[in-house]
Amino acid sequence: MTQGQTDLESWMSRIRQQVDEVLHRFFASKLEEAERFSEHACELVREVRDLTMRGGKRLRPIVTAAAFRATTGKQNVKQTLEAGCALELLQTYLLIHDDWMDGDNERRGGPAVHYAFQRRHEDEHLGASLGILAGDLASTFGWELFLSASFPEERRDEALRLFVQIQKQVFAGQQLDLMADTDVERMHRLKTGSYTTEGPAALGGLLGDANAGQLAALRSWAEPLGIAFQLRDDLLSTFGETSRTGKPNDDLRHGKQNAVIAAFRRLTSSDRDRGRENSVQAVWGRTEASEAELVRARATLEHSGARAWVEERLEALADRAIQAIRRGPFPDAEARLLSQVTLRLTDRGH
Repeated sequence: MTQGQTDLESWMSRIRQQVDEVLHRFFASKLEEAERFSEHACELVREVRDLTMRGGKRLRPIVTAAAFRATTGKQNVKQTLEAGCALELLQTYLLIHDDWMDGDNERRGGPAVHYAFQRRHEDEHLGASLGILAGDLASTFGWELFLSASFPEERRDEALRLFVQIQKQVFAGQQLDLMADTDVERMHRLKTGSYTTEGPAALGGLLGDANAGQLAALRSWAEPLGIAFQLRDDLLSTFGETSRTGKPNDDLRHGKQNAVIAAFRRLTSSDRDRGRENSVQAVWGRTEASEAELVRARATLEHSGARAWVEERLEALADRAIQAIRRGPFPDAEARLLSQVTLRLTDRGH
């Protein structure tokens, strides 16, 4: 690991620690508040807290802090923490509902929220209903933290409009995902890029009172980065070793219309390729598919060139993001930080 990588990891670790401290204090206050409503209200708060604090790489607060630092040159990024934590709670909200929609019972090494309720109350419908409520509560918590964020007064309305826009884009992207829309990059930009890179980068700029040139450069950086980040996720969810990445590679079993599948279908469109397609179709969307079947399907995806195509597209997008930073109105040190963040978010080993 180079000195630059070591410095970045140390900086990111400090951001994560600061974010967790803010979230711990916030949830402690929300539990006190819930106790005044009813003992049952505490159950919702605890589930939102447990999922939020159980893992998560805090990438959205990191992107927000990096954009703020690039805009202002300030090493102290505490001004960004409430907005960053609001993005974490937005993610919690989305994950809770996403797990229920997908029928997933596990998240971040523990039970999905709706599943935790189902087990505790021994009632599938009640558990799902409480899970939806917990997701709604996480969304409200996100708004509560966002409203306390330290935006310059003249940028507050702009930030509020942006936070609304981020969420509308995520919902549109989730709809495309549920409908297995074939325009995968559009879906990725809406569902993931909007609240992982594009929104956080713009919010960091607004927190730093960025000028028009800085905001434009941050957006030019964050748009390709968000798509590249999700392509990396698609590769890990298809080919990654769970023991090394910590991420389940279950997109095939879940029938996800990800970038690898989209590339495979483009590359195997001729009649002579239909035989190769069978091994993938045999597992796609089949939760009971065996490990041996998955191994054959992954080999087919690899041999078809689909994996290589996605990897090349990822690299091209990451390079586009870095070039946007190099052309942007940022000091050298801050430009290097954003470039390092780009490489970290598109590193397929993490």
